[in-house]
Amino acid sequence: MNLKDILTPFTAWSRVVKDPVTIKDPLSREGAPRYRGFHDNDVETCIGCGTCEAICENEAIDLVPVEGIETKDGDSGLRPKIDYGRCCWCALCVDICTTNSLRLTNEFKWVDTDPDNFRFIPGVDEKDWYKKEEGWRKPEPNYHFYPQERVKMEELGPEERGDSFIEFVKGYSKEQAQQEADRCVECGICIGTCPAHMGIPEYIKAVRNDDMEEGLKILYETNPLPEICGRICTHKCETVCSVGVNGDPLSIRWLKRYIADQVPAEQYHEILDTKKIYKDDKKVAIIGAGPAGLSAAYYLSLLGHNVTIFEKLDKPGGMMRYGIPEYRLPYDQIDKDVNYILSLGVELKTNTTVDEEMFKKLQKDYDAVFVSTGLHLGRSTRIPGSDHEHVFQSIDLLRKITAGEEIMVPEKIVVIGGGNVAMDITRSLARLQRAKYGKVQIITTSLESEEEMPADREEVVEAREEGATIDPGWGPKEIEIVDGKIKGLHVVKVLSVFDEDHRFNPKFDENQKKFFEGDMIVESIGQAPDLSYIPKEIDEQLERGPRGRYLISEYNQTSVEWLFAGGDIVVGPDVIHGIADGHKAAVGIDNYLNSKK
Repeated sequence: MNLKDILTPFTAWSRVVKDPVTIKDPLSREGAPRYRGFHDNDVETCIGCGTCEAICENEAIDLVPVEGIETKDGDSGLRPKIDYGRCCWCALCVDICTTNSLRLTNEFKWVDTDPDNFRFIPGVDEKDWYKKEEGWRKPEPNYHFYPQERVKMEELGPEERGDSFIEFVKGYSKEQAQQEADRCVECGICIGTCPAHMGIPEYIKAVRNDDMEEGLKILYETNPLPEICGRICTHKCETVCSVGVNGDPLSIRWLKRYIADQVPAEQYHEILDTKKIYKDDKKVAIIGAGPAGLSAAYYLSLLGHNVTIFEKLDKPGGMMRYGIPEYRLPYDQIDKDVNYILSLGVELKTNTTVDEEMFKKLQKDYDAVFVSTGLHLGRSTRIPGSDHEHVFQSIDLLRKITAGEEIMVPEKIVVIGGGNVAMDITRSLARLQRAKYGKVQIITTSLESEEEMPADREEVVEAREEGATIDPGWGPKEIEIVDGKIKGLHVVKVLSVFDEDHRFNPKFDENQKKFFEGDMIVESIGQAPDLSYIPKEIDEQLERGPRGRYLISEYNQTSVEWLFAGGDIVVGPDVIHGIADGHKAAVGIDNYLNSKK
């Protein structure tokens, strides 16, 4: 014991002469500005991702539907409901909130005789502290439970890839994939936006756990083309990723590719338990070996039906093989996915053109027919000069490049179009120009402005890196032809592409003009289906909707009960939509066949 210990008790006597402090009205006492009191939520900013519910150790938060808030892409339509019989005010729910919508006010007093009132929806059930400024918010900046920047995907540089068709995206290493997977908060918002409703949080968790077998099983539940989709999926899921609200969205597509790349094809049957599939006596004909047809074939085969695919071209894959350059989608990766599907007993007949007579034979010989022939016809601008022999459709050129055929590659080329196909042909021709002339002289223009172009942003950036000139916002008026040779394209400035009702109705400023020099013009403004093989008497029975597309049921059945349709001819050009369509069609065909037993 020291002297301080002896004297300390006597210091209390110094307070005897001081006036006592009494809080006369404790109920009006304010909490500290950063006190963790009751919850508030900005329901307009909140997307109902559920990270708050998932992190709550006390199970004090439930996601519930709220009247007036609808489910949509990127919003579950649910909002957190707090149970203050369980809440411990730890603020973890606020700290992990991906949108920064949730917070704790500094209000700590709530007197009520009804215990049920202590379960409420912040921001919906208004309280006295509603929108009060004081309280606990997520500290800014750089206060996050997960990294805000995605793991960068390594690629070959522009000079390395400029004259080569080898795949330029290298793929994640194990360390990179797991680091990126660690960013996932497993909210599941992405699932609703994915056309195939893939189990995205589950397969990302498998990456984190280094369990590739489990990851592959989850992929194949809803997507039998993971190598393909892991490279060229339009990844709409990433646009609604909750982590992306305040940072970079998760690299969902690349993580899908990572799983598929890790598992050798010879292990698929063992992992997916498809060594032996029992077949019934039902036969299904599929016309077209694109994503929808292959997907339908896979699931129909698992359901025990006998499937035959009829493909006009010499190899399967449809527009995936004949419309997408190999530097984006290597053919061996297409083959890996397709060969596994064929190994399930699916019969493939290539170089087989289905015409009206053969279609009638399929109707007679098979129990059901699924039509998924894609969009193989290019659309023309129909401007003066567009009938010249050196005006080409992008889809025809891409098909020839895939087949290894020689095509015209002049020194100066103009491409019309602003979508991904336009970028694909631009980048392909740029490679051929560089290989032939040592330089690139290709201009791509579109009606849409830079911000409105439908092409993926990365496609536009990479095209420019490879030497192409992208000059959007111009409308084609006339192809100039002198002495039978193309000299270039006359264009005028586009003021708007759509009217106030969002209908395609472009308006131009005829006084703002440009001339793009070129010896060859490539049109890439869209594709159309060729359905001439469907007999007239059957076609007349088929109901059609907008843009002449067939109307189908929930499971892709047309108004002719034995005929099903899907893929690009129904939902438009998108691989993941085609895969989802094939899956739904398989369910519909199975239901139809079972109803006939």
